[in-house]
Amino acid sequence: MAPYSPAAEAGGLVFLSGQVGLVPETGDRAPDDVTAQAHQVMSNIGAILGDLGLGYADIVRAGIFLASIDDFVAVNEVYASYFESDFPARTTVQAGALPGGFLVEIEVVAAR
Repeated sequence: MAPYSPAAEAGGLVFLSGQVGLVPETGDRAPDDVTAQAHQVMSNIGAILGDLGLGYADIVRAGIFLASIDDFVAVNEVYASYFESDFPARTTVQAGALPGGFLVEIEVVAAR
């Protein structure tokens, strides 16, 4: 077990640890395709937020980590599709390598 919590709350903000393309129900990886992994990541984020009574509209900041910056456009399109308006503040960086060989990892902060 890794030494972190999936989410922590302080001062009306909820901090989600970085999510990767793991399917929670099975523990399997999403396909080795950045679009599929990005959708799985956003689904994981939505599930955690939902368990806390929050949703995508409550996200105020996101950090996106890419194994390759060449995937920026594909991940950006997937990410944008989960918001109706008022996109959160965001940083996107090329991490070079992500744990487990995943292609994308996203962390978010949501406000109550």
